[in-house]
This record gives sequence, C-alpha cells and structure tokens, in this order.
Amino acid sequence: MTEISTALPDGQALPDGQALAALVAGKLCHDFISPAGAISSGMDLLKDPSAQDMRDDAMSLIEASARKMVALVSFARVAFGAATSAERFSGAELGDLVAGLTEGGRASLDWKAEDASYSKAQSRALVNLAYLSMAALPSGGTAVVSTRREGDDLIMEGLAEGARARLKAEAVAGLAGRPLGEGLPGQWIQPYWLWLTAHDAGGGLDVQCEEGRVILTARMPN
Repeated sequence: MTEISTALPDGQALPDGQALAALVAGKLCHDFISPAGAISSGMDLLKDPSAQDMRDDAMSLIEASARKMVALVSFARVAFGAATSAERFSGAELGDLVAGLTEGGRASLDWKAEDASYSKAQSRALVNLAYLSMAALPSGGTAVVSTRREGDDLIMEGLAEGARARLKAEAVAGLAGRPLGEGLPGQWIQPYWLWLTAHDAGGGLDVQCEEGRVILTARMPN
C-alpha cells in the first residue's frame, strides 16, 4: 500500500487567492460547457425546418442536459463556495448532490454517511471527497462514502474499489497540498481544494493507494 504524505509542503509556492479563484473558475467552466453546448445544439435542431423529424431527439437531449446542468450547479454551490443561505446540510442532502452529479457513470456510489447535520466546511469536504472517490474508478467499481465521529473529530472516508482504481498524478499532487507541476490544472484543483478545505478547518487528509483500491480519509473538527 502506498500512503501519500499530506503534510504542508515547505518552501513551495502555492496559488494565491486570485490564482486559486481563476483555477476554480476554469474547472467550473470546463464542467458546464458540455451540457450547455448540448442544450444549444438541441435548440438549433428545434429551430431547423429540415430537422423536424429529430424533434423528439432534440427535446430528449435538452432535457437530459438541463438536468445535468442543474446537478452541476447544485453540487458546485456546496463543493466550491458558500453561495447558499443554508448554514448546515443533512447527510441525505449531500448524498443527493453527489448522486445527481455522478449517476450514469461507470462507478456506483454507496452512500453510508450519517444522516447528521454538517457544517459548510464539512459539507464541502464531504462532497468533494465523495466525487474524487468516484473519479478514482475510471473503469467502474464501487465507491463507499461513510462518516463517523471520533471524540471531537468528524472522520469522512471514501473507499474506491475497482479493477483499475487509481489517482492521476495531478490528483496526487493536489491531495498532498503540493503545487501543480506538469499536467492538467483541471485535474489538480479539486483535489487541492479538498486538501485546503480540510487544513483550513484545522483537520487533515490521508490518502492510501494500492492495486484496485484508493482510500481518502479526511479528519475535521466536529
């Protein structure tokens, strides 16, 4: 088993606030462009007199893409910001956010988080941890997401098991709190955001990888 060090790196330049905001914005734009483009394509088909025989297909495309867009926006409001009036979220609410975003993929989600009340910071960490656990299963498998209380701490765990369970190099760097070297910023920013969320709250992050299994564990004050 390989354990990734998630201690605060020494002497390495991490993004400042403006750079971090730009990276998060870029990640969101990348996620939104696909369903937005599909909605636009569907609308073009509806307006094309020569494509009226494809009207039902166009409507199906628009409906599916609109649902995807709503799921993305709902997830992003909790995962990347505080653009919501709610101060706390239930476990069921957070599970629905993750399920809505990841349904239809190759991996399946087994949501076992306590249906308790979670603060904004805890909620942000939990949904990002769950999403990254699912993303560690590109060829399918099951991601089990659970929470438990240990003394004054909340423990969040994502156990991803599948034939090709793995973390990309950019994700490994982000989860360890290291700056991005070579690679795609979009693959780095969400793991780094999880690391930053846990550490800013006074908690920590543990990452373990072995063949067919990835375990992400976040510890945060309760």
